[in-house]
Amino acid sequence: DLPEEHQMFQKAIRDFAEKEVSLYVNECEDSHEMPMELFRKMGKLGYLCPSYPEEMGGGGLGKLGDCLLYEEVSRINAGIAGSIMIQGGVGTYAIYKHGTEKQINDCVIPVIKGEKITAFALSEPNAGSDAAALQSTAVKNGDTYVLNGTKMFITCSPKADFMIVAAYTDKSKGATGGVTLFIVEKGTPGLTVNKLHKIAMYPNEAGEVFLDECRIPVENVIGEVGKGFRYLMQTLAAGRIVHSSLSVGLAQAAYEASLEHAKTRVQFGKPIGCNQGIAFKISRMAIDIEAARWMTYRAAWLLDNGRECNTEASMAKVMSSETCVNIGNEAMQIHGGYGFMTDSPIQRFWRDSRTRTVTEGTTEIQLTVIARALGLKPS
Repeated sequence: DLPEEHQMFQKAIRDFAEKEVSLYVNECEDSHEMPMELFRKMGKLGYLCPSYPEEMGGGGLGKLGDCLLYEEVSRINAGIAGSIMIQGGVGTYAIYKHGTEKQINDCVIPVIKGEKITAFALSEPNAGSDAAALQSTAVKNGDTYVLNGTKMFITCSPKADFMIVAAYTDKSKGATGGVTLFIVEKGTPGLTVNKLHKIAMYPNEAGEVFLDECRIPVENVIGEVGKGFRYLMQTLAAGRIVHSSLSVGLAQAAYEASLEHAKTRVQFGKPIGCNQGIAFKISRMAIDIEAARWMTYRAAWLLDNGRECNTEASMAKVMSSETCVNIGNEAMQIHGGYGFMTDSPIQRFWRDSRTRTVTEGTTEIQLTVIARALGLKPS
């Protein structure tokens, strides 16, 4: 079983998601915007970043606590869960682990309390899966760094009060010794964010970020200069785990809707769930969700206990995201024409599920990570 404190949190957040998060779904899906009021409410309750210590306003529940949060919120709306996930994960993790006391007080704690929004600016037009191919640069000039570059598909950037930005401070040292992370605050001269428009995960706003001669004080360097890529790898491993929990929650929502439909939709004089073809589809949904959930929980447990989990995180990410896509497809098939109607949640599950194998590292990248861990060298 889950530890008692995690069981209590799971029950509380499930109740909150069903009663409170559900109120924002239609509005957010229509507006394609993040629910800022909900974030503030969750921050006050200590629900926004459960993995961070209680003395900072978090829940002290580790990465497993994060997984429970994102799974339950994603079961109600994956787009909202995706925006929340950035706050307690990739948008603050590097600062929490390597930042100064001032950076933590100015950035991490306000995010935990729902007072600020953060983003994680890594991907670029020509640097997605190949993170080392960054083109953004940061040149030291006195007591500032001058940042130039373009970031693409940056979640939460249209609403962000600050973002973590990765840039080369010394390209001659390559990614492992030449990338540095910076805190770039909203309103910085030269910083521009253009909102992008997606076909899925509507409340999970994304943007294109332009850095044009942005002057950033040296105090905004996260950790040590040149160690940014190492910090990124730590961040991404943790991010894959919580990404998996979001996929599990979305798959669970599609499965529950399909199970109910199979029991109540009558054709040829009997519920369609009495047909072996439908019954077997739903049985496989249940099997795959259970497997994905426990792979995700195990990876989170390993991380929380200070054990190596890069491979397990990638395994959980592949299993959960592919399960989510498959269940989204099957849910649409089971619901037939009703699933394609815009007022049906099935079409949302179907659209949102398709993002899971692409975001936070594609399936192909995860399989490469796993293969290398097995002693193989895929090219």
